[in-house]
Amino acid sequence: MFLSMTGFGRASRAFARGVVTFEIASVNHRYQEFSVRLPKEMASFESLIVASLRLALKRGKIRLNAEIEWADEYKTAKLDADALCSYYSQLQEAARRLKAPPVSDLAALLALPGVCDSPRFDSYYKENEEEQGKFLEMLTADAVNALMEMKRSEGAKLQKIVESDLQKFEQLTRALSSRWSEASSGALESLKTRIEKVMERFDLEIDQNRIAQEISLVADKWDVSEELARLSSHISKFREITSGKDSEGRKLDFLIQEMNREVNTMGSKVGDAEFRWMVVDGKSCLERIREQIQNVE
Repeated sequence: MFLSMTGFGRASRAFARGVVTFEIASVNHRYQEFSVRLPKEMASFESLIVASLRLALKRGKIRLNAEIEWADEYKTAKLDADALCSYYSQLQEAARRLKAPPVSDLAALLALPGVCDSPRFDSYYKENEEEQGKFLEMLTADAVNALMEMKRSEGAKLQKIVESDLQKFEQLTRALSSRWSEASSGALESLKTRIEKVMERFDLEIDQNRIAQEISLVADKWDVSEELARLSSHISKFREITSGKDSEGRKLDFLIQEMNREVNTMGSKVGDAEFRWMVVDGKSCLERIREQIQNVE
């Protein structure tokens, strides 16, 4: 099963004084990385939320943004008339001592601390810490479930693309095996002929056993049967992992590297032009698979 590292999830839950909304976005990343933005009233719960995310998500750069939509009765800022009067009196006394014009613009005083503050509910969260902790854990789970739904959907699309390219690579592997059988036989026969011509030219005694021995040594250097066998094994293992219940992007990435190494080795061993072009096609196919695997959790 594939899970994409790219996704988005959104969830909302109502509580006693409004509605809290969590939005989670996930993008490709080699490790786990979390960025959590919470309203100041909820800041003390950041470690709890990050712990929940860490358990639910294996890999990726995850950003969580939280917003509170307060109920109507809590939206209006509260005016503290006593604080306003105190500031006003102090400013008027200061103006009298400085022989400055008296303060007449009360609107300017509204920005002073304690005069007209937006509603704060730090105390509400502190008084209901255990209850709100459970509430936020459930909301985190809701947002993660929404995120996972998109990750599964995107992962299924990735898996189809990868499977298509893997089939092409498997066909190329079989074609490489067939071409190697043809090319190696021709190359060895050609080598034998060249050796015999050289020996005849210099009037050397032709030792068929010696020629066979030299050709056998060259054949070993050209032999790619082990690489082909390992490629077949890697492809089978790749399919076994993709059909499992877990998303194993790192394992698949490692297998792609191993397959690429085998293909490179074959390209360096065999000098046949057609075989080498097929190796280039195989490497191109593996690179397309690797690009998709990079986004698999």
